[in-house]
Amino acid sequence: MLEEVERWLDRRSWSVADRPMERILAAKRNTKVSVVLPALNEEATVGDIVAVIRRELMTEAVPLVDELVVIDSGSTDRTAEVAAAAGARVVPRDAILPRIPAVPGKGEVLWRSLMVTSGDVVCFVDADLRDFSADFVTGIVGPLLTDPDIDFVKATYDRPFDTGSDEPASGQTPGQGGRVTELVARPLLNLHWPQLAGFVQPLGGEYAARRSLLERLPFPVGYGVELGLLVDALHTVGLDALAQVDVGVRKHRHQDERALGRMAAAIYRTAQLRLSRGHLVRPRLTQFERGEDGFTPRTYAVDTEERPPMADITEYTRRRVA
Repeated sequence: MLEEVERWLDRRSWSVADRPMERILAAKRNTKVSVVLPALNEEATVGDIVAVIRRELMTEAVPLVDELVVIDSGSTDRTAEVAAAAGARVVPRDAILPRIPAVPGKGEVLWRSLMVTSGDVVCFVDADLRDFSADFVTGIVGPLLTDPDIDFVKATYDRPFDTGSDEPASGQTPGQGGRVTELVARPLLNLHWPQLAGFVQPLGGEYAARRSLLERLPFPVGYGVELGLLVDALHTVGLDALAQVDVGVRKHRHQDERALGRMAAAIYRTAQLRLSRGHLVRPRLTQFERGEDGFTPRTYAVDTEERPPMADITEYTRRRVA
């Protein structure tokens, strides 16, 4: 590990307990905080997350979060209804920047969320978390409010892997979540961006940043968004402006191996785009599924499109002037 990274780990890696709520609120002053949940068919979990944030972080006693928005990216279940009933403002993805046709992908939703939120600090939280704790928000927002030199904060946590057992004790394998992180993202970062080797969960979906940074970054539209934002933030503001906070344990729905393969391909493509803007491999991935007559190939397009920095979008700049 680079000496620079070792120093960074000492200076920029914290626990959620390092910043009591009283200190965070005292530092908030007039800073506005927006929390965004990108959601696609998450009716089982999104309501609980919204309810916890409203109950613990949006009260007269604890006015940490000023704006709580769920961006629904085309759910076919009751995600929007459940989120609204729990107290979130729900905005359909396709209603944001209708001039630009939407494409599927998490990064697309995060990029569009900048258009319908107004916080100086924007906090992203995945909508599939179970046993959600408000620490996920306070942990990553805290450094941005208490330290003016910090621009981007990622949550870190243990990710137990759900083995599918009916017995709670045997159904969780500690520390075995994040397979794409260990097999794809971490090797890529260590080899090509060693300054980022200290991030425990580089692909984690819980992170917060200053709007002034996010609006200057391009957003990969799909699974590569987390790696893309992290690498671009490094190049834009430098390692010392990045940080991570341990918020405990993250429980969520795990995807199957084929979905992980598509995720890995998109992340590799995102890294490749940042390494070279020259010749690129054909952005498609073939996987195999066993059927009645043997293995059947299935070929998928890999997410390759990226949205430009929001600061380059006419509607956004007009809104800021207004």
